[in-house]
Amino acid sequence: MQYFEAIHIAAWRFGIAAFVMLCLLKIRKDFEVEVWRQNRAYYLLLGIVGIFGFNFFFFLGMKHTEAVNGALIMATNPLVTTLLASVILREKIIKRQGIGMLLALLGVVFVLTQGSFTILQSLSFSKGDFYILLGNICWALYGVLGRRFIKTGSPIQTTTYTMTIGALAFIVISVTQKSIVPVLEIPLLAWGAILFMAIGMSVLGYLWWNNGIAQIGAARTSLFFNVVPVVTMIISFIEGVNITPAQSVGMILVVTGVLYSSGFIQIKPKKV
Repeated sequence: MQYFEAIHIAAWRFGIAAFVMLCLLKIRKDFEVEVWRQNRAYYLLLGIVGIFGFNFFFFLGMKHTEAVNGALIMATNPLVTTLLASVILREKIIKRQGIGMLLALLGVVFVLTQGSFTILQSLSFSKGDFYILLGNICWALYGVLGRRFIKTGSPIQTTTYTMTIGALAFIVISVTQKSIVPVLEIPLLAWGAILFMAIGMSVLGYLWWNNGIAQIGAARTSLFFNVVPVVTMIISFIEGVNITPAQSVGMILVVTGVLYSSGFIQIKPKKV
């Protein structure tokens, strides 16, 4: 945005989101002192790693690399999450997961390169890619460590406490950075965008994500991360952007991979 530095966007976004989550927790009467005491060290870790670490490294990385590089690195998140889950959670990697993961990853590559794989040969890697890789690992750890350590808290409690800690970290850093435009001179449209990111991308996004992890585990939930490029492509199509045949193939591969890995699609070998 032309009115905010990236760090200020994050501070406002997660600050508003944390306030909304705290209000929801109060309304639902889900404040449980004992749950906080039992998990506060883990909430602190998850807030720093999953909220602050992921977003900080991702936005820092995108300032120093190409969008395709960033998207491709983040597309490996299901793989990173699955590997970490197998080590930390002792979750067994089954054949279905592996096949679905590879299909979805291939689909993402189709979508991002529009079927022109020669683009991959011309990619160069920079410190920005390293930052995004760190963000990728942070996001994977957010799901895996949450599953490993948070035993007594509900998804809404985990989301609220970790988001509040992450927001505080962003706010502390943001006050040391000079604003591009004085707050009172920022137009309502820009504030509307911040509000959308706070409610839609943070409150709902993180809450649903943590619910998914609680229900089906970190590895299976992470596979849905590859749906992001597909949704972006569909939105672009609605806005009038043409979709290439290769991107359509990629979309089919991503959806098939996610559904197959999740067990919604059954592929049975033919009996001879």
